[in-house]
Amino acid sequence: MTSGEPAADGQAGLEAFGPDRFSNRELSWLEFGDRLLDLAGDETLPLLERVRFLAILSEGLDEFFQVRVAGLMDQVDAGLRARSSDGLRPGEALRAVRERVGELVDRQSEIFLAKVVPALADAGIRLSDWSSLDDDDRCHLVDVFERQIFPVLTPLAVDPGHPFPYISNLSLNLVVRVVDPISHLERIARVKVPPLLPRFVVMPDGERFVPLEQVIAAHLGPLFPDMVIGEHYSFRVTRNADLSLEEDEADDLLAAVEMELRRRRFGRAVRLEVAADISPDVLDLLVRELDLTSDDVTRSTAPLDLGGLWAVAGLDRPDLQTEPWTPMTPPPLATAGNEPTDLFAVLRERDVLVHHPYDSFTTSVEAFVAQAAEDPDVLAIKQTLYRTSGDSPIVASLIRAAELGKQVAAVVELKARFDEQNNILWARALEEAGVHVVYGLVGLKTHSKLALVVRREEHGVRRYCHIGTGNYNPKTARLYEDLGLLSADPDIAADVGDLFNFLTGFSRHDRYRALLVAPMTLKRRILEMIDEEVAAGPDGRIVLKANGLTHPEVIDALYRASAAGVPVDLVVRGVCCLRPGVPGLSDTITVRSIVGRFLEHSRIFRFGGGQRPLRIFIGSADLMERNLERRIETLVPVWDPELQARLVEVLQLCLADDVNAWTLGPSGRWSRVPCRRGVSVQGQLQQQALERARRRREPETLGSTAGPG
Repeated sequence: MTSGEPAADGQAGLEAFGPDRFSNRELSWLEFGDRLLDLAGDETLPLLERVRFLAILSEGLDEFFQVRVAGLMDQVDAGLRARSSDGLRPGEALRAVRERVGELVDRQSEIFLAKVVPALADAGIRLSDWSSLDDDDRCHLVDVFERQIFPVLTPLAVDPGHPFPYISNLSLNLVVRVVDPISHLERIARVKVPPLLPRFVVMPDGERFVPLEQVIAAHLGPLFPDMVIGEHYSFRVTRNADLSLEEDEADDLLAAVEMELRRRRFGRAVRLEVAADISPDVLDLLVRELDLTSDDVTRSTAPLDLGGLWAVAGLDRPDLQTEPWTPMTPPPLATAGNEPTDLFAVLRERDVLVHHPYDSFTTSVEAFVAQAAEDPDVLAIKQTLYRTSGDSPIVASLIRAAELGKQVAAVVELKARFDEQNNILWARALEEAGVHVVYGLVGLKTHSKLALVVRREEHGVRRYCHIGTGNYNPKTARLYEDLGLLSADPDIAADVGDLFNFLTGFSRHDRYRALLVAPMTLKRRILEMIDEEVAAGPDGRIVLKANGLTHPEVIDALYRASAAGVPVDLVVRGVCCLRPGVPGLSDTITVRSIVGRFLEHSRIFRFGGGQRPLRIFIGSADLMERNLERRIETLVPVWDPELQARLVEVLQLCLADDVNAWTLGPSGRWSRVPCRRGVSVQGQLQQQALERARRRREPETLGSTAGPG
């Protein structure tokens, strides 16, 4: 098959490439981890930003093992041998994952020890170990240990009367060899490093940090008085933490989630992290007692749990950090002086696109809900909540609205992974305030980002809505790049109302005027719009921005577009199972990833343009099986030409970026884009936000300085 030649008989032609046309999902995620390490090792970046990327990778690997690796291990244990779309059986994928993880951990340790630690020392921030401290330092740490650490510790012996203790998920521990000087009996003991104490002990000068486990290891004597302390090693255990609910358990979804959270604490071990110098017999003991194999062990020359580096990344050292960014109020929502904006009046005139963190979440989305809560003409507020902070102003506004007698409904997704407990706590606070709380749907996660306000007006009841790509979380809104549409469009708002009725009541509603909703219509319409571009051939155009692309049907549809000569540009931050640039399969497809200061999180889907009609959507859905088939997801069309132009420009900047961009090759490996023009999509969008704010202020400035007459 020659380059660019259409595949014969569509799908049959694609299947001639076999499973090689797909990359493995787990291995693709690990390649995202490799991009994080590229940034951690980049000496042109601010030093504490590099530290932050090391911490992000460490936490990402924790979640990867708790969910993805745990799932592979379950499949292997169940004897499943079916091949995934990429052609690998579960056991084969697991072996490949373990090998790649070993390479990543080795690289992470090298970057941390050989590059980051010396650079921190040069900047006056020293990650010290006990052996490097002088007598005064050690005296200080003795005092810290006796007052703050020792009272919290509980040594647990392992002997015939003391079985091997349960090791909790993600806990950092010391395993200690102890000898009785009289009987000469040798015992093993475990000391858990207290998780609520700071990961690093700060020295009095505020510039040196000693790992907590080293302080404990230097004071094992008081924990085992009159015993001879032998060698000691740090270790850490990761357990299966994927929450799964059976249909017959879910009569009370809240109770079922709470029960599953208790079960999670006792999930099977899936990874053992150990210090590289651990003795073979101690390692054998840990492997045996945790019911693991040697393949499940990860050795590290760096301190375990580099997620603790968040404490270092957060130091008050502006000289080592990126210049702080203050989000701007979107011009349509800004007013002169201190007068509050009448958001409803603005939205009656036009839709408003907000782009966080460049646009302020506080003065747009939070203000929308807060104004609705206080407005006496607002009759009802409905909101989906997937992940939010415990002190969320939006939750406070919903409570305030309920107290003022408005009808308030919140669809709370209890199954938001690793946020379940937080969601339970503030969902109960909402219920106590009189909010109607619905705990999602059994079998489907509610991942849509929706807010609906119903308001009484002169000509009847009118609905206003917000549809976004990110969570209603003020903290992540300053760190994640996300989009949202504020609208009073009758069709869009009516669809949002219908979707809320589906989520809170009994309904089989699956027809929407404007919205694309998963699992009902979204996948079908995405495939149809790709096929419509296929029909246009080289005059077609597809540009998609998402966090993940794994769905085989969508990937094959994009391959068909390439065979028809359609230019296809994909911006995929994380997992991508499509292979671009394969002759005869994906000649016209490019894939790039943007990884920078802000976490790229928005989803933008563009079809057509140029001489053909432009269709562009934003929303909550990635192009993955879970999003298109097992979640409630929403995409909203953006119709306003000015707002469409802004979204097209965002996509064009992503494709032009040569500061924070990587490109994917046919082999499934990524390479960093050479920096030639110095285009940063995030930097450019910051400048545009500043320029929009400046243009808004200029008329005020001119008016205030103009003389009489």
